[in-house]
Amino acid sequence: MEVELRIRYWSLSEGGNGVTNFKTERRIGGHMKNIVITGSTRGIGYQMALEFLKVGCNVTLSGRGEALKEEVLEALNAYQGKYIFISCNVQKKEDLQNLWDVSARKWGSVDIWINNAGQNTPHVFSWETDESYTERIIETNLTGMIYGSQVAAREMIGQGHGSIYSMEGLGSNNMIQEKTILYGTTKHALTYFMKGLAKELEGTGVLAGRLSPGMMLTDFITRMPDGGTAELMANEKFRRIFNILADEPETVAKFFVPRMLKNSRNNVQIAWLTRRKAAWRFMTAPLRKGRLV
Repeated sequence: MEVELRIRYWSLSEGGNGVTNFKTERRIGGHMKNIVITGSTRGIGYQMALEFLKVGCNVTLSGRGEALKEEVLEALNAYQGKYIFISCNVQKKEDLQNLWDVSARKWGSVDIWINNAGQNTPHVFSWETDESYTERIIETNLTGMIYGSQVAAREMIGQGHGSIYSMEGLGSNNMIQEKTILYGTTKHALTYFMKGLAKELEGTGVLAGRLSPGMMLTDFITRMPDGGTAELMANEKFRRIFNILADEPETVAKFFVPRMLKNSRNNVQIAWLTRRKAAWRFMTAPLRKGRLV
């Protein structure tokens, strides 16, 4: 629910007399609505940006490219003035600081910061993974997430409020899957870091939490980092499980967004694919129609 508030504040005239003025602000679920999402030009990041825009939020999209693709611009045409795009490489802390600075100047504050940017490696054993892929997955999924959280935490403490969320993944729940352990290592570390960050932020007015999406149909699954078709897509067992458990990114985004806007708890995990939901899907799999892959 969107609520319009008239907030009284004081300004001093040159003569020193206090003059009461009013500033109109719009809040959703009691929260301001200025959002920054790293890695939001496609996939779940983009779908979350779209859902935030649909409920009236101001959104900063970001990615490593210099501009949004034409099809994205067309999809966002109805939200002119409600979003901006900032080129950002999360491996560089100065890029993340710029992402905050430009967003804060544009929107007046940043109320929700989401670390979503991520990379994967080719589906091979860890010792077969090229050095460049090893470096990039750590620098993006882990170091970039830490940098983003550091920038957001420091600035949000200064402004007196805010929420920081990071995207969990395979490995966050201690699951080990062969040929994905580098990715899983970064996500396991992400969960530990975000739990620790929440503890450090206690009493500051700033919240830290995690988003757990489960399995989604994105390029992360279907494509190799070099753009080729992922080897997993040829694995019939994986395809069967994927079709039971996975969802489209827009489905997960519709679940995440209202819960982030309403959340007032520190160290929260907003989980889409819970154990109970997964068990139910396996039980009802023979009755489900349609396949994602």
